[in-house]
Amino acid sequence: MSDVRALLAGRDLQLGDGPYLERLDAKRSRWEDRLRALIDSRPRFDGRRVEAFFAATAAREEAARAASDQQIRECLRGVAHRMRLQGFTDALLPEAFALIREASRRTLGMRHHDVQLLAGRTLLQGRLAEMSTGEGKTLAATLAACAAAATGAAVHVVTVNDYLAERDAEHNRALFSFLGMSAGVVLQDMSVTDRRKAYACEITYVSNKELTFDYLKDCIALGEVSLTQQRVRELAGGARGEPPILRGLHFAIIDEADSVLIDEASTPLIISETLPDDLDPAVYTQSIALAQTLEMGVDYIKGARRDIWLTETGRKRVRELTTSFGSLWRSPLWRDEFVQKALSAVHCFTRDQDYILAEGKVQIVDESTGRVMPDRTWERGLHQMIECKEGAEITGQRRTLAQITYQRFFGRYLLLSGMTGTAAEVATEVKQTYGLSVRRIPTHKPSRRQRLADRICADGEQRWREVARRAIELAQQGRAVLVGTRSVEASEKLGHLLESSGVEHILLNARQDKSEAEIVSDAGQPGRITVATNMAGRGTDIKLSSEVEATGGLHVILTEFHESARVDRQLFGRSARQGDPGTTEAIVSLQDDVFQSFAPAAGRRLIAWLIRDMRHSERWFRRWVTHVQNRAERHYRKQRVETTRRDGEWARALGFVGKTRK
Repeated sequence: MSDVRALLAGRDLQLGDGPYLERLDAKRSRWEDRLRALIDSRPRFDGRRVEAFFAATAAREEAARAASDQQIRECLRGVAHRMRLQGFTDALLPEAFALIREASRRTLGMRHHDVQLLAGRTLLQGRLAEMSTGEGKTLAATLAACAAAATGAAVHVVTVNDYLAERDAEHNRALFSFLGMSAGVVLQDMSVTDRRKAYACEITYVSNKELTFDYLKDCIALGEVSLTQQRVRELAGGARGEPPILRGLHFAIIDEADSVLIDEASTPLIISETLPDDLDPAVYTQSIALAQTLEMGVDYIKGARRDIWLTETGRKRVRELTTSFGSLWRSPLWRDEFVQKALSAVHCFTRDQDYILAEGKVQIVDESTGRVMPDRTWERGLHQMIECKEGAEITGQRRTLAQITYQRFFGRYLLLSGMTGTAAEVATEVKQTYGLSVRRIPTHKPSRRQRLADRICADGEQRWREVARRAIELAQQGRAVLVGTRSVEASEKLGHLLESSGVEHILLNARQDKSEAEIVSDAGQPGRITVATNMAGRGTDIKLSSEVEATGGLHVILTEFHESARVDRQLFGRSARQGDPGTTEAIVSLQDDVFQSFAPAAGRRLIAWLIRDMRHSERWFRRWVTHVQNRAERHYRKQRVETTRRDGEWARALGFVGKTRK
């Protein structure tokens, strides 16, 4: 543990005295966060240092190639000892990286190129590396992971799902074994004993959800018992008890960091227990039936997003219609709560868009990733109302045992870093919230991606017909086509349209989540049309066949602009990876959610008048889309700030999740 502290000498860290090493919650003012972000946004001119770093690494490559396997391991142990004393400095990293690069060449047949060296250096500086899709983030992460693990730090490589965690660990296992390091993988159905063994390894691959829940389990099991108190108990002859699952929050490398730190950071992660529902099931049935009879604009008002509330007329009507119902309906507070939750379930949440029915259960679909979240539920009776609406079995209410946001959890790592293809748009928020600077990593080869003009349709039906026509046209030319949709419902609608035209295609949405990576990896075959929800298969390369490469590469069609421009850029980034050819275009409708929710009505009418009919867009349209997306980003940023504030209040009130800095 002292070795890990030495690695971080010079950093302004307040360390906890809990069962394992972690950072205390930082206590900074909002203005200090903004000032730090502003200073960090200024350009840094360290080109000479980077060139010197590349030269120093290259100068050691010949000696590394001449060394035996055992000599490489011994040399890495030697430089690791010096890094424990001096930190991850430019004086020591070239030697460590040269050894790891040679080990990778011998075991994986892959030699890290210079931009991957720069990414590895960026990670060990505690920064966020923005690397374009297909630039080899998985291999770049091994440089930082091996260097940090050699010093004795617990290294967590955090991925967005179990498949990627297992895939990346197995792919790199030969390299880790060569260097004398063990690699563990944490998967959803593992026992506590197996999880503890995986975290005991030098390097652990784990999804963000599993990692955070394991931390919460430690917090519940160990409570506020400090490391000092544990040792006193042991010296006094007391029982040691079960050890924690994790062995410390030392160093984390987050893959697809914008998805984890931003897109999935709007709601806290909660461990709860299911309690018997005190409410009569008839209450849910009555509420849903009542909500379906109310008239919008008269009995209730619906806001821009999912805000919904009763009018005075609506309250009066509900009171009159519930006179024969049970005693709970006599309370105005309960009555309004029941009806407003039922109205939200009926009018604000859509099947196959916000959730799916799987095995008779309501399962939430993440609106940012398009993936199913089977362990998540909506709070305060909303989930039960939706279950009633769909005729599913009504589950019990849940009581919170422990909770934490990603903002607070990842802020507790002694050294935090990440990689993603899209970080520029959220660089200020990432710096303010997590203290992470963003470093743009150049591409290994020049990009050959071409963005074609946007096509704007007056309504959704016209958009889907045009998308189908365009996909068929390109597939007949021998191109591979990837169509990105916002929801399960949209992907299936387009799938039915292609099927009715007799066109073969692959449909990938939240219903096939387990096999998404395999499907996406085959999307580069000639004439292949793949219809996928928003972020399905993220982290998986699409390898082009020689025929597709000769005809122009992968063509990506975006069918609806997302509230976040990053998500659009991620989809476009699937095309033309590592110097491959490729094209992208957007075929959208003015009826899309982002325009209906965040574009002023007057602006929508003006755009509709300007386009008159579907046609190629001009630059002004993209500027307008950027304006709308900026409004949406501000809205969701406020939500995340509010989530963080409420989580902090919850932690201070209950003193449950770890220790907060006083």
